Amino acid sequence: MKRALALVALALAAPLAAQEAPTLDARVSAELGEAATGTRYGLVVADAEGREIVAVNPDQRFIPASNTKIVTTAAAWWSMPAIDQPDAIGGAAVRIEGRDLILTGRGDARLSSAPDCLTNCLAQLANAIAAGVRRVRNVTGDATLFPDERWSSGMSWNNIPTRSGTAIAALSLDDNELVVTVTPGKPGEPPRFDHLGYVGIDNRVVTVSGGKTELNYDRLPFARTMRVTGTIAADAAPQTLRFGIDDPAHYAAWRLAALLKERGVKVTGTVQSRYRPLLPSDDPEKRAAIPPRPPEPTWLAALIPPPLTEDVRTINKVSQNLHAELLLRRTGLIDGSGSVADGQRRVEALFAAAGVPRTAFDFSDGSGMSTYNRVAPRGMVTLLRWVAGQPWGGAWRETLPVGGVDGTLARRFKGTPLEGRIFAKTGSLNATSALAGYMLGRSGKLLTFAAYANDVPSGASGTPMMDAALVAIAEAN
Repeated sequence: MKRALALVALALAAPLAAQEAPTLDARVSAELGEAATGTRYGLVVADAEGREIVAVNPDQRFIPASNTKIVTTAAAWWSMPAIDQPDAIGGAAVRIEGRDLILTGRGDARLSSAPDCLTNCLAQLANAIAAGVRRVRNVTGDATLFPDERWSSGMSWNNIPTRSGTAIAALSLDDNELVVTVTPGKPGEPPRFDHLGYVGIDNRVVTVSGGKTELNYDRLPFARTMRVTGTIAADAAPQTLRFGIDDPAHYAAWRLAALLKERGVKVTGTVQSRYRPLLPSDDPEKRAAIPPRPPEPTWLAALIPPPLTEDVRTINKVSQNLHAELLLRRTGLIDGSGSVADGQRRVEALFAAAGVPRTAFDFSDGSGMSTYNRVAPRGMVTLLRWVAGQPWGGAWRETLPVGGVDGTLARRFKGTPLEGRIFAKTGSLNATSALAGYMLGRSGKLLTFAAYANDVPSGASGTPMMDAALVAIAEAN
């Protein structure tokens, strides 16, 4: 009899325990609740049929940071039918104009002057010029393909001297970054700076014994002198700094002039740059018609870079800002002048095709550096589900970082059930973190999600709580 009573008690206890187990919503709330007071989260997760499993502030609008690159790359892939073909129209080219040499940028972000460059190399153009030209007057960098919008609206000015905020131009070289190596000297002495010489260095760094290495740098916009301050430990390895460039077309022409001189071509004039002013006619809402483009010049030599799909991989995997901005402008050339507004018109068309309400988003740039950008989690999930259903959706998804494996997710989700099973784009700005993409649930089913943390207090992070919530959702599905 006692045994029978015990079985009854267990039978009654089992449903009670099930009722007391926290629901998925409660688990998600508990994880997000660990964030610092004031943090505002938005999170939507949908299953393969589009049913929302979790919805936290789904229609509130959030700063997406580099999640913006999802939108930029998807709009380009959707808009450019030949995106997976060699980039025959985007490579830099050179021509002779009178006695001057014109280096023209055609929108590609990958032109390189690195000594170990193998494809899309500035040296290839220099070799072609030197094969038939022995003297030129001026060397001009021509960036007039796009209107001159070197920085998009809403980017913080303090990013301008850095590689994150380097200027954007149709003629770009070496990611528009200047690489400087800092080697410590003797204690109490300044370190040595090694660089190409395009900018001057105001060296205010001190080598210290037993201290820490802490280097800081700054300059005013368009200044050609970088002030570097701080300390470097006497036993430290050489440090690498990367500075942003304000006049990319001039820098590219400057590098080409140097390569020509190395090949015996005499440059008798100066290095110059050209830009096209942004005019009201560049705004698709103000112009009456698309302005006609001038005919293609006769090139002395032109490069054909690899397919743009390779650059999309770079943009999404490592979150490359300059490349994303140039891709947005190139998308805007399809039916416009290559302005940011033209690119955003293609973005709006993408969201419309996906059935996303216009109130769910606003974008001011292509990289996510703008604090004017906004998107609702539900709108982003709707877009991502639509992309997944496109013929190119699978190939595009492969450009996203993989949790615990590569890109900006290489160190996240390691040792969790989502290692190797989450494919998503990160985003990070002051007081902001973001993650959106796809993940495999415990059952193997594909889930689509968008997660945002805004208004994160200084010194705190919303990322660990976001990741923990996503792991909990994946385990429950």
